[in-house]
Amino acid sequence: MNQPLQHNTQVGLVSVPVNAICETGGIDQRRLVCVAEESPVAFRYNGFAHAVMMATPDDLEDFAIGFSLSEGVIEVCSNVREISISRCDDGMTIDLSLDAVSLHRYLASRRVRQLRGHTSCGLCGVEDLDDVCRPAAHVRPAMPMSPDLILSALTAIRQWQPLSRCTRGAHASAWIGPEGNLRTVREDVGRHNSLDKLIGAVLRSGGDAANGFCLITSRCSFEMVQKAVAAGFAILVSAGAPTARAIRLAMAAGLTLYSLSREGEPLLFTSPALSENEAWPEHAG
Repeated sequence: MNQPLQHNTQVGLVSVPVNAICETGGIDQRRLVCVAEESPVAFRYNGFAHAVMMATPDDLEDFAIGFSLSEGVIEVCSNVREISISRCDDGMTIDLSLDAVSLHRYLASRRVRQLRGHTSCGLCGVEDLDDVCRPAAHVRPAMPMSPDLILSALTAIRQWQPLSRCTRGAHASAWIGPEGNLRTVREDVGRHNSLDKLIGAVLRSGGDAANGFCLITSRCSFEMVQKAVAAGFAILVSAGAPTARAIRLAMAAGLTLYSLSREGEPLLFTSPALSENEAWPEHAG
């Protein structure tokens, strides 16, 4: 198996002293443990403030591209002419310079988003219900995969999660090749951020996201489906359960969606290969 594209985790790790508690309730011993860093990351496009997200301060160039794509600011990687990152005690700022066409489109549709983003939030700054579900693009249809391929990828990704292994406080997103080989893995304290970083890494490498599948170690909300579709992934596998809205959006986009059952069995929720009479209902209950 080829080694996936590595990323830096040193900036995202912090050692802190803790007290271990013994069975009687007293202090057993003092030790150092690793925790994940969480920093404010401000996005600016041609000088215009867009958002402040809380994220692990690693792989910020990937984050910049992936976030910009999933936000609809850019359509392709080349829409960004330059990326500069500045750091200070309070956090860091990512300045992106857009090409003329993308800048015009951005300014024409710019929402007022002077926001402070939470690591668990996928809708920060959205002010209208019409902005929640953007029109779903359609991804390239994909045939269902074997359960063994999915389970093998879930097992393999564990060794490429250094931040999670050290801290137990990070999510991971991975791009898996059609034969099950891990190509790229990205981690972050926020599940949305980890997927944005993965998307950015795939785009910057010039890869075809539809060639293989996307694996996320978190639950699958509809924003995760939105991001996967925007990147062009045809198959999304989540270790956690999907929501009903995520399933409906995946169906509308032609995305093949898998998730694991409580017993760890891969379940196929949506697939273009399913017939219409097998389609998931619009509303349940």
